[in-house]
Amino acid sequence: MTRRFLFVLGSSRSDGNTELLARGAAEQLPEGVEQQWIDLAAHPLPDFEDLRHDSDHVRPTRGNVALLLDATLAATDVVIVSPLYWYSVSAHVKRYLDYWSGWLRTPGVDFKATMAGRTLWGVTALAHEEQEVADPLVGTLSNSAAYLRMRFGGVLLGNGSKPGDVLGDTEALARAKTFFAQDAPLARFPYETD
Repeated sequence: MTRRFLFVLGSSRSDGNTELLARGAAEQLPEGVEQQWIDLAAHPLPDFEDLRHDSDHVRPTRGNVALLLDATLAATDVVIVSPLYWYSVSAHVKRYLDYWSGWLRTPGVDFKATMAGRTLWGVTALAHEEQEVADPLVGTLSNSAAYLRMRFGGVLLGNGSKPGDVLGDTEALARAKTFFAQDAPLARFPYETD
């Protein structure tokens, strides 16, 4: 399968530090690798309603939910581009991930089997020098990937608060040059052992 990257932008600010870092990493992808960028602020999802046990699920055919479902299913690599908001993913990204729960039960989608073996990546910018504060965000993405038996390429971390600050983080920019070139291992829950 030809690699196809879906970049899911979860910031409330366009062209913010996280997006700048993600675009820097994406510039390094080989020519011919497809990229689709979807800004969740420009394509908002309605609040997720958990109907797992109460209703028949129907595959969405139009609107932002259908757009994101189709783009997610078509991607070999899903990149969550979310600033660190209160030590985790943004509300836009959390809502998108909540929709994964509904897609697990959407007839004809077979979401879990389709996503198995694909790769989940993360990119975030934080305004904190100690990168450990991003552990909850990393855990959210890693555990989501583990549940779906996806590969997890990790999270590219950069530092920045004001717009454009991340461009001064030379270490993050250097990591961005090889971030998508690494081999992403199969994601595992913390309690899983070899």
